[in-house]
Amino acid sequence: MTIRSIGLAACVALAGSFGAERAAAQSGGDGFLFQQPRVSFSFRAGLSVPRAGSGNGGPSLWDDTREFFTVETSDFAGPLMVGEVAVRLNEALDLTVGISHHSASFNSEYREWVGDDDLPIAQHTTFSTTPVTLGVRAYPLVRGRSVGRLAWIPRVFNPFVGIAGGIVRYRYEQRGEFIDYETYDIYRDGFLSRGRGGTLHFSGGLEVSVNRHLMLVGEAKYGFGSGPLSRDFVGFPDLDLAGLHLSAGLTARF
Repeated sequence: MTIRSIGLAACVALAGSFGAERAAAQSGGDGFLFQQPRVSFSFRAGLSVPRAGSGNGGPSLWDDTREFFTVETSDFAGPLMVGEVAVRLNEALDLTVGISHHSASFNSEYREWVGDDDLPIAQHTTFSTTPVTLGVRAYPLVRGRSVGRLAWIPRVFNPFVGIAGGIVRYRYEQRGEFIDYETYDIYRDGFLSRGRGGTLHFSGGLEVSVNRHLMLVGEAKYGFGSGPLSRDFVGFPDLDLAGLHLSAGLTARF
């Protein structure tokens, strides 16, 4: 091989190397971004466990339901879907806007009564909640580091805590057979209550970077709230809408 051919091969190799580096830089590399991400979108699934607590003004609808029907507090737990958008305010804080939906559906019967045919007096109950919140999320650790002016490398593990407030809508419905306690007749009917109230959520969780754009995220959240009942349920205090929300999923950052 002549000196000329060696020089030509070296030039080709150098050009190829420069082209590969340029292409990698344009794509953002395998594990870094050109700058800190400004916005993220999170989609998660999990479980919501309502507290279904007693009212301050006497027995609640939850108490009445557990007393007369074969219903436990755990029956109101159900699948949870969460969508959230976060906008980075600074290295330690995000502004978050979130919406979630939980629903539960189950059958029950009177605990101490049966029909004249010795069959259970049965009902079907559905309960759902949909909170919409605005909040802030704080990160106690630095979420990444800058390398020069052209690259930002995310931290692999990022714990966070948050607080959010907003509105929670609910729907509670019972349909089936019921007892008229004045005549002890059994009749079929349906009772529905839906409304909304204020809510306050406290949360904590962990983000795990998968690559430069995707993260796995897990979150535990406890929400407080209550809402007035419709006229189908007279004589009860506001319905307790507090509960624990556990979710996990993916977050995309840009």
